Amino acid sequence: MHTVILSFLDLIGKEPVAASPFMQSLADFMHVRRYSKRTVDTYLYWIRFYIRFHGLRHPKDLEPEAVERFLTHLAVERTVAASTQALALNAIAFLYNTFLQQPIGDIGAFRRSTRQAKLPIVLTVDEVRRLLATMTGLPLLMASLMYGSGLRRIELVRLRVKDVDANQLQLRVWNGKGAKHRIVTLAPELVPALRSQIEQVRLLLEQDLRQKEYAGVWMPDAMTRKYPSASTSLGWQFVFPATKLSYEPRTDFLRRHHYDESALNKLIRAAARQSQLTPEVTCHTLRHSFATHLLQAGADIRTVQQQLGHTDVKTTEIYTHVLKQGAYGVRSPFSSLALR
Repeated sequence: MHTVILSFLDLIGKEPVAASPFMQSLADFMHVRRYSKRTVDTYLYWIRFYIRFHGLRHPKDLEPEAVERFLTHLAVERTVAASTQALALNAIAFLYNTFLQQPIGDIGAFRRSTRQAKLPIVLTVDEVRRLLATMTGLPLLMASLMYGSGLRRIELVRLRVKDVDANQLQLRVWNGKGAKHRIVTLAPELVPALRSQIEQVRLLLEQDLRQKEYAGVWMPDAMTRKYPSASTSLGWQFVFPATKLSYEPRTDFLRRHHYDESALNKLIRAAARQSQLTPEVTCHTLRHSFATHLLQAGADIRTVQQQLGHTDVKTTEIYTHVLKQGAYGVRSPFSSLALR
């Protein structure tokens, strides 16, 4: 059991998370087990929130009902969505079951969130065309792939050269949401631009290799041990690399990371403003539009589910609610009679 004492300043947010022995120990615990940065940040956020809610008491000293009260607070006072409440529960369950090795047990009948999930914002085909018409070069290619292949923003920037199969018109997505792998479609119209981008990556790699400090692209530990020279091979480079080299914080290795995903969202928002579209348009709007337009074109729900990488088809079914043709996108057979 990890029994590091909580720092008061850390818990009230006066110092960064890394300054607290407890939170640093928790972060290190997840890093060693190869949790993604996003998961680490999310779990730390909810665990910190949970501790503050209970007056800065150490989690191991809280009564069993503490989790129930916190989750009920999120639903009743904070009115969070059911998915947000579930995420908080996952973080707290990890804290007790895995980190503290203090099984959470039965948390009782906490109040579950009843707030309905918002329907996704979806652009029409004409609106997508207008959005893309305002973009050029690399931003245009990246936006086109998010719409054309239904990629999440993080999946796009993590795409490696070896994952592009132009001959089979497909992209391989590794460790997507939920650590799932999948294959998605690739529009043939995007192949020339992708090949041109990969050529730019090759030239950039040649430039990087001339620097003695360059340690190659980041790779999973297991792959580094199995293929020690792969980090400097073209296949493992990011298709959309960062413009500058940087030192990896935990190892101090000089690497070229992938394109900044937050910068990508800013590009999409700027293009939306220029196109006079709703300000709520984001990278994920292109993914939503991909799914909806597939359904409108007659693709079955299971195919769309596979393309999006959803575990449960119910998650995919939300797109049937935003189709602008009949209930759940169903076209009445009466329309085929062509009666006058």
